[in-house]
Amino acid sequence: MNAIKSHHILIVSASIGAGHTQAANAVRNEFVNLSPASRVTVVDFMAGFSPLGLIKETYLKMIGLVPNTYDLLYRWSQEPFPGAKAINMTGLIMKNRLRELLVRYQPDLVVFTHPFPCCAAAYLRRCKRISVPLAAIITDFTVHRFWLHREVDLFFVADKEVQESLGDQGIARDRIYVTGIPVSARFGRLRGKPYDHEPGQPTILIMGGGLGLGAMQKAVDRLASVTAPLTLIVVAGKNDALRNRLTARKPTYPHRLDIIGYSDHIPELMAKADILITKPGALTCSEALVMQLPLLLLNPLPGQEEDNAAYLTRQGAAVRIDSGDQLVREISYLLATPAALTDMRRAAR
Repeated sequence: MNAIKSHHILIVSASIGAGHTQAANAVRNEFVNLSPASRVTVVDFMAGFSPLGLIKETYLKMIGLVPNTYDLLYRWSQEPFPGAKAINMTGLIMKNRLRELLVRYQPDLVVFTHPFPCCAAAYLRRCKRISVPLAAIITDFTVHRFWLHREVDLFFVADKEVQESLGDQGIARDRIYVTGIPVSARFGRLRGKPYDHEPGQPTILIMGGGLGLGAMQKAVDRLASVTAPLTLIVVAGKNDALRNRLTARKPTYPHRLDIIGYSDHIPELMAKADILITKPGALTCSEALVMQLPLLLLNPLPGQEEDNAAYLTRQGAAVRIDSGDQLVREISYLLATPAALTDMRRAAR
């Protein structure tokens, strides 16, 4: 850290979902803790730039209305030739936005938690228009080709599988560090706290990211058929329609049902829970892993979430759920089999 003491670090995120920004804030907080003299700025690459706003809107509509089409585009862009073309086009479209940020902030180091601005930076470096050091934090359990840039000086990745994948695709191995996906230190501080729920009544936490996406309504509906008493905590995020529907259902629901909107208290909520039902966004899943919280991954979205779900189930820390009947069976089994929950906690650790 002495090498960057009193320097300016610019962390560039993108508000496509909350995870990339959460990772950026976690890194900023650690920079500030370790080197108080440094100036650390987090910026949203999407803010105030209309072409990127259109991309964000298109992405959200696509995964909601035509997820299979998004999956095809995601897989297509992973192929070497179309992927390289897509990377160059992304860098070309977005280079001016990144150049504007570099001129405004004059950083000594730029850190990326989203691949779009990283593409733009690599393009500018290839054109010899910038020389500032670049670092990439890959915020998934797999590598999309949009992260593959020899112009990036340092890569920080989730695990050794990602490290090997980057190395196999031409990134110098001495530039790749296995650090895990960065999450707030609050999760580590709360791990191991006693659970705050009624004795003998398990708590199930249901989340869908900051936007409240995924089959959360279906999960609540199906869990009504579980005979054992439960406490459900549902984090609806910014999905007001979902929150209103669940609130209307609360008086007649057979289990205790707590519904909240967007929350800054996710560590405390995870500390209360015995099981987390969520879509497999990598940041939420990483937070749960730190808390050693067993994961049920509900209807992964195409692309990165499919890959994250495959990784986490392969490690034994999660179970993928593709139907309501499977969800009821899995919850009933886990609550009746403490050893299975213990094995999942051990895998998470």
